[in-house]
Formats: sequence, structure tokens, C-alpha cells
Amino acid sequence: MVIRYGKLLLQKLGQFQARHSRISTAPIISKKEFSWVPTLEQATPLIREELDRLLEKPEEIPAFHLMSPDQCKISTGTNWKTFAFRIFSKRVTENCDLCPDTARILDDIPGLRNAWFSILAPHYHIPPHFGPTRALVRCHLALRVPADGERCWIRVDNEIHHWQQGQCLVFDDTYEHEVRNDTDELRAVLFLDVDRPMDFPGRIVNAVLLRMIRASSYVRTPLKNLEAWNRARERSHEVG
Repeated sequence: MVIRYGKLLLQKLGQFQARHSRISTAPIISKKEFSWVPTLEQATPLIREELDRLLEKPEEIPAFHLMSPDQCKISTGTNWKTFAFRIFSKRVTENCDLCPDTARILDDIPGLRNAWFSILAPHYHIPPHFGPTRALVRCHLALRVPADGERCWIRVDNEIHHWQQGQCLVFDDTYEHEVRNDTDELRAVLFLDVDRPMDFPGRIVNAVLLRMIRASSYVRTPLKNLEAWNRARERSHEVG
């Protein structure tokens, strides 16, 4: 009952947010709406270098559902890995220290709520799903794109897009979306959620909503799991 009424509330809030949004509410949003995008795209080589260094030890990067059990329906095995820098505005200090250039670049993005490397294994499909709130806008900065890019794509609503190396894709994740990588190579993006630009009433409502989400188990559980994972990683380094 709580889940059912919670979804109904988010649906009603989504309609309110659409009316008070200062940018498009279409599935795909022009990246020109965000002044920080060119700087982020220019920083691709620095960010990619730190990602590649992490990928030398893939066993130290957790699967998405191990951090966030709510994602168990769309993340299985070790097919979708995430390395988090921010979770609903909470800075993951240990991970930021391992990628200082990426962390510094993220610090300059206004309204940043979530940020992590999202790493998809070859021949994996993330099934259709919806994001929880229109208070945020999603951005993918493509860092590693398979050579056969036509076989690696994201569908948002009825639109299919292919990542372009070093380019951002901005979209509204409250539309149904899915991802498929039908290649022999992994796909990696820098995954960001930022505040949706709103008018004054919209900003007030979104601030309250995001505060409630941050206080919920939806956020507290991943933070707790990530802290445990990082402690275990540090202990293994000490033993090694």
C-alpha cells in the first residue's frame, strides 16, 4: 500500500514539476540548457584516464545491486558496476580521493545530486524501467563506447540514441528507458543527476521532495553498503 500510494504521489508531483519546469519536459533534453556541459566534455581525457586506472582492478568496483538492493530487478551478477562519487549530494570521500581530477570537475557542477561511473558489461541488457522523480535531470558523459556503436544503445521513451565518445546525452529518466550492449566490449559513462531548473514554487517543492528521498532507505541503504564495501577494500589492501 505504501509503495502504491508513493508511486501515485510521485506521478502527481511529476505533473506539477512539468508545469513548473524551466526547460523542456521531452524525453531528450538539449545539453545547451546546461552551461557546465562544454567544460565537462572537454575534461573527458582526464576523467577517462582515472576510469581506466580503476578498471585495472574491476573486482574492486561493486555491482549496482550490491550497493542499492532496490536495483536487483535490473542489475544482476557483475554485469552493471558503479563507482560512486555522490549519492543524493553525499560526497563519497574515499572514491573521490581515488579520482581527484574527476572529483574536482564534479565539484564545479551546480545542482549535482548523483555522480558515478556506470560500467556495463558486454552482451548485457538493462530492462525497461523508470526513474523516481522529475526533480532531477540525467546526463551521461560517454567515456568508453564500443567500436560497434550501433549495437550499443539507450532507448528513452520511443527514441533510441547511441553514445558518442566525449559527448553528453541529457534526458528525463522518468520516461521508460532501457539500455542494451550487444557488443564484445564494455560501455562506460559518467552518470550524473542534476537539479531540474524550476521556477520558484517548483524549487521549493523539489527541495522538500529531495530531502525526503535522501532521508529514506532508498538512499541510506546504498550509503551504508558503500561504506562497508570501502572498508573491506581498505582492509584487503592492508593485508596485501
